[in-house]
Amino acid sequence: MKPHFLSVVCLAGGFFLTAQAQAALPNGAQLEQLTGLKGAAAGLAFKVTLPRTEVPVMVDGRALPPFMGLTSWAAFAEDKVAGLMVMGDFVLFQDEVAPAMRAALANGLEVTALHNHFFYDDPHVYFMHIGGEGDAAKLAGGVRALVDAFKAVRAAAPVPAKSFGVPPLPADNNITAAPIEKILGVKLQVNSGMAKAVIGRTVLMDCGCEAGADMGVNTWAVFAGSDDNAVVDGDFAVAEGELQPVLKSLTGSGINVVAIHSHMMGETPRILFLHYWGRGPAATLATNLKAALSLQKL
Repeated sequence: MKPHFLSVVCLAGGFFLTAQAQAALPNGAQLEQLTGLKGAAAGLAFKVTLPRTEVPVMVDGRALPPFMGLTSWAAFAEDKVAGLMVMGDFVLFQDEVAPAMRAALANGLEVTALHNHFFYDDPHVYFMHIGGEGDAAKLAGGVRALVDAFKAVRAAAPVPAKSFGVPPLPADNNITAAPIEKILGVKLQVNSGMAKAVIGRTVLMDCGCEAGADMGVNTWAVFAGSDDNAVVDGDFAVAEGELQPVLKSLTGSGINVVAIHSHMMGETPRILFLHYWGRGPAATLATNLKAALSLQKL
C-alpha cells in the first residue's frame, strides 16, 4: 500500500523540524564577552547589537531614533564545517568607514557590501555588511576589532568629519597621461587635463547575450588635479572571489572604498562593483591601482 501523501509531507516536515532543533545555539555569554556587546538569542542565532546614539542623525529634517535603522548588529549561528558563521550590518559615519573596513579585513571578516539607506541624512550614514566563518574567537574578535576601530574615531572627534582632511586640489587639472599609461598598461582617454583608464571584462547574461566594457562591465579610473597632487576616483568590477583581495589591496594602500554593490542581475560570473576615492601623487595612485588589478583574473 502506498503511503498517504499527507503522511509523507508530515514525516518530511517532522524531519526538517528535528534537524533544525538539533542545531546548537551559540554560546551567547562567550560572544558577549568577546565582542563587548550585549545580545540575545534570535531563533537559532545569537545576535549582538549596538544602537548608534552618540551622534544625532537627522533625515529630511527629522531626528531618527536607532529603532528606525541606526543599530549595528552581528548574528552568529552554527556552521557545520567551520564551527560558526557570522553576518552583520554596521552603521558608520563617513570618517569611520575606512578604519572599520581595515579592521574587519585584518581580523578575518569579509566585507560584502557598503551603501546608504537614506536620502537627506545629516550627518551622512553608511552601512557596511560583513560575513565570515570560523570559531568564536576569530569571528567575535573581528567584530570587536571593527567596533573598537569606529569607536576610536568618535572618541578622538565626537563630531563626524566633513572632508578627508587633506590639502585641496589645484584649481586646474593638468595630469600627464604617459606615466600612468606605462604603469597601468592601457591607453588613457584625456579630457580637459584629466585622464581616464577603462579596463573591460565580459560576462554572459541570462538572455544568452554577452555584455562587456561598453555595457558597463568595466573597471575605470579617472585622474584629476596635478601629477604631484592628484585625485583618482572610479569603479572596480570584480568577480565575487576577487572582492576581498581587492578590498585589502586598496584599503591597505590608503585608497578609500566608498561603495560596494551590484549593478546587474543574471550575469555569469556574478560581478560586484566597488567605488573608490584616493588622493596623492598620480603615479603612486596608479601603482596602487595596478596592485589591486593584478589580483583579478581579467
